[in-house]
Amino acid sequence: MYQIHGLREKLSLGKSVITVELEPPKGADPLPTMVKAKHLRGYVDAVNIADSPMATLRMSPIALAHIVQQDLGLEAIFHLTCRDRNILGLQSELLGAAALGVRNILTLTGDPPTRGDHPEAQGVFEVDTIGLIKIAKRLNEGQDMAGNSLNAPTNFLIGGAANPGAEDLDVEFAKLRAKVEAGVSFVQTQPVFDLETALRYQERLAKERLPVHVLFGLLPLRSGKQARFLNEKVPGIQISQDIVERVEKGGREAGVEIAQELYQQLKPHVAGVHLYPLGNLQTVYDVLMIQVEQSAV
Repeated sequence: MYQIHGLREKLSLGKSVITVELEPPKGADPLPTMVKAKHLRGYVDAVNIADSPMATLRMSPIALAHIVQQDLGLEAIFHLTCRDRNILGLQSELLGAAALGVRNILTLTGDPPTRGDHPEAQGVFEVDTIGLIKIAKRLNEGQDMAGNSLNAPTNFLIGGAANPGAEDLDVEFAKLRAKVEAGVSFVQTQPVFDLETALRYQERLAKERLPVHVLFGLLPLRSGKQARFLNEKVPGIQISQDIVERVEKGGREAGVEIAQELYQQLKPHVAGVHLYPLGNLQTVYDVLMIQVEQSAV
């Protein structure tokens, strides 16, 4: 088995890291996601494997993360939501992940099933995100949630989500503080579109003295229409009128330029960035200014 343990050390050493979000395939063939992951190898530090995002059926993120690490030698972060499993199921999944060498986890609540392709499914939500973090931490300590000893502890690097664009930063940091106290070591944020929002969050983080690494989300905009939709429909995302107008005028090229500029501005100041390519690897190459053969896209 190909074991990768680089992300934890890179964050601890203060190295700037890059992660990229990938969706598992809808089916039993991992190849579509594997091809994308293969073409990211050598350019990013880890890929995120989502857990049936938007409550639409996808391959198990734990299984796919294991395949990515074993076959490609690329570190993976698997998402785990509270939506589909009770406390027993969550612990079982985590122990299986640990046995497969998949040790980076992003803890999430999960979208309700009514939003997805199986609206008749029943959401579990027996615990919230804080409860899931506590479960992972307890397993790291060698015990299950009933207080029984494990034959071997897990060793998860536990992550969570954050929102630098939240309207009320006091509420946002109360949530972040609770996650850190529960066991989170890093967070990946919703997309940010301007330096001021990111640095304001970073400054507040320093003031709070919270021991957590923040990877700021970057989403290259494709159009003014997309920018307006995100502004209106996605809580916590704030895109200035200047940026909206710039993308309306310049389209995808302007969106990539904005993300490039923000990446270069953020790099000296933050733990890293998390890219949302929305299925298009070319955006990753463009933002990072990497030259690749067209056949790799």
